[in-house]
Amino acid sequence: MKFSRRHLLGSLAAVAAAPLQAAPPAPGEPVHWPELTLLDGARWVPAADRAQVVVFWSVSCPFCKRHNAHVDKLYRAAGDGGPQVLTVSRDRDVAAVRRYLAANGYAFPVSLDQEALAAALSTRRIIPLTMLIGRGGRLKQAIPGEMFEEDVMELLKLA
Repeated sequence: MKFSRRHLLGSLAAVAAAPLQAAPPAPGEPVHWPELTLLDGARWVPAADRAQVVVFWSVSCPFCKRHNAHVDKLYRAAGDGGPQVLTVSRDRDVAAVRRYLAANGYAFPVSLDQEALAAALSTRRIIPLTMLIGRGGRLKQAIPGEMFEEDVMELLKLA
């Protein structure tokens, strides 16, 4: 295939004009949080003096349902002194997410800002995906897949 110089220069200019997206952090690197809105319309801001646990999930995932029961228990146990818990639904249907939360009695905060958070934390699309960010705002772990209740509750100590 033969390209004209004008076509090649136009393509290079388009690539150069595209905004650079930072790669998600590796363990030990700082997390650059995007602005996040919760399902209830509130803004979520990570506290600098607390660790964060972020969980990606979906309403149609049976593994997520079991995992989210443990995450809800973690959220309730963390209170004001433990890690902040934020969950991220991979779903776009707000009504379906609200029904899922109500049906299961989950109280944890939920954001639908999945693209922004995925860009900030991990490009992996596996669900559930649990991210642990330490008190200093650095990524500690990315844990793919469903976890046992004991392992989720252990995040209280690791955070």
